[in-house]
Formats: sequence, C-alpha cells, structure tokens
Amino acid sequence: MQQGREWSVWRWLFEKGRVREAADRATEALAAANQKVKDSWTDDLKRAYTNGKAKAQGVREADQEAMRATDEAETMFAEAERSMSGNMAREAAQRALDSYDLREKAIRKAEAARRAR
Repeated sequence: MQQGREWSVWRWLFEKGRVREAADRATEALAAANQKVKDSWTDDLKRAYTNGKAKAQGVREADQEAMRATDEAETMFAEAERSMSGNMAREAAQRALDSYDLREKAIRKAEAARRAR
C-alpha cells in the first residue's frame, strides 16, 4: 500500500487484485485482534460498549472512526477504478493506511479499557 501511493493508474489497474487481497487480509487481521481483546472484557464492559456508556464510549467511537475510514478508502478505490484516476487511487491508498492506524488505535483503547476494569 505504501508503494501504491506513487503508482500510475495503469499500475493500479494491473496490481489492484494483489493489493486488494493484501488490504483485505490486513483489515481482517486487525478486526480479529480487536475482537480478541473484546472477548476478554468483562460482561459489564461488554454491556457498556454495546449501550454506548461513558466507560467504553472512547472505544466505541474509535471503532466507528476506523470503520468509516475503511469504508471511505473502499469507496475511493472503487471510484478511482471507475474513473481511471491515478490521483484518486493514490489518495485511497493513503486513506487505507490511515484506516489501519485508526484500527490499531481502537485496539489499544480496547486494551486500556480492559486494564482499567
């Protein structure tokens, strides 16, 4: 994905399958790590997260922000492909990288919530 920030539209068209597979694996791995942390939460913390209570609100907001970033990156990639825009594909690559950072941030918040119990 880092390299993709510099590719032309043609390079994106040729590499998109490989990039998409790697991006999907990264997203799945981060989602699994997030779920593993949440599975270790107490029932009270799980309820607080589900109900949006202040105790887990920061985690919930971080999760939502990460999901929005992932959705935005996917939408941008689709639009870049439709319009054959190298600029948009490069922007989408950066947005995907940002979404991974946000997912990692959400995991750290979930871990902190577990430790604070």
